[in-house]
Amino acid sequence: MNQNLRSQANRIVKEAIAAVQPDAAVRRALAGKEFPGRVVLVAAGKAAWQMAKAAHNVLGSRIDKGVVVTKYHHVMGEIPGVLCREAGHPVPDENSFSATREALEAVSGLTEKDTVLFLLSGGGSALFEDPLVSGEELQDITRQLLACGADIVEMNTIRKRLSNVKGGRFAQHCAPAQVYAIVLSDILGDPLDMIASGPACPDTATCAEAMAIVEKYGLKLSQTSLELLRQETPKELSNVTTQINGSVKELCAAAAKSCEELGYTPVVLTDQLDCQAKEAGAFLSAVAKTHAGSGKKLAFIAGGETVVHLTGSGLGGRNQELALSAAMGIAGLAGVCVFSIGSDGTDGPTDAAGGYVDTDTDKTLKEQGIDIFSVLQNNDAYHALQACEGLVITGPTGTNVNDVAVVLIEE
Repeated sequence: MNQNLRSQANRIVKEAIAAVQPDAAVRRALAGKEFPGRVVLVAAGKAAWQMAKAAHNVLGSRIDKGVVVTKYHHVMGEIPGVLCREAGHPVPDENSFSATREALEAVSGLTEKDTVLFLLSGGGSALFEDPLVSGEELQDITRQLLACGADIVEMNTIRKRLSNVKGGRFAQHCAPAQVYAIVLSDILGDPLDMIASGPACPDTATCAEAMAIVEKYGLKLSQTSLELLRQETPKELSNVTTQINGSVKELCAAAAKSCEELGYTPVVLTDQLDCQAKEAGAFLSAVAKTHAGSGKKLAFIAGGETVVHLTGSGLGGRNQELALSAAMGIAGLAGVCVFSIGSDGTDGPTDAAGGYVDTDTDKTLKEQGIDIFSVLQNNDAYHALQACEGLVITGPTGTNVNDVAVVLIEE
């Protein structure tokens, strides 16, 4: 392993994530805001605790009560007056449902003078849920969507129609109170109705689009679910004000700044990466092959969110698959590495944020009898990267604005 490149990769990861923490964004959104009546805080998503903590630091006792719903191991302490709950992700569980019901109870009985401070981040689709079908069926549908490679927009188009809080329905429960929503975007292009399935946003997707997704992937749904998919979601909401703070564009810009400070010339290839993880890894390795040996220190950056098509039963995530697939293409090149991480610090059902590979990775794994192609077929990138010390582990970061992948090319 090239220890110099690995050290630089670790620095870029740390600095990029630090730059997209939600604290400052929440403070900016609340600066100068006055709420005449009661304030009820509801925060949902992987960054929910961090956002709620920042809001409490600003508003303090002005918060009448609150509920935080976030991923397991993401609560980092008590927040006075606020119930902090942890729940299942990417598949919702009973804790998701019970915590969401607590949030619904917290916003009931409010008046038009009151405000619901709604802090939303990625992961909210699973974490913030009160299903209109059985929990078991919702979990099964979520697993079907994950396994077939549906993208986040397709997944949310289905899930919001099976929910009592998604697709603008949470805002309806808050009425007549005003909803002031602060949102961290984890979806390309920042479509408000799709971020966490838009609990406080009118739904732009149609029933016809939902049914087309069912047909596209051959989803197996009950008659009850099919009937719900044919019912339209709210198309207008008069009690919501929303601010988007934080997105993958900021993550890419932060990574580019860090690369530049290390002496690289950064090039942001895209902040709209949207394809299979293995394809993205192959593309980035092709970029590396074109520019390796040019005599210039170059950094190529791609932000977005790839998908994984499950063909095996191994352990891993999209960022780990991206990195490992790039390892084959950069094998033997001089002074090249590729790394990819999820800004929330978790990649798939693992404790890793993503993966790091360099020109020695393929050789190192072959010496251990590990074939990258076979590993990828079994979706077992985690154990292969573990075998070559290629896992990137940050722990929960408190933010969630998609993923970033970086190619570093030394002179």
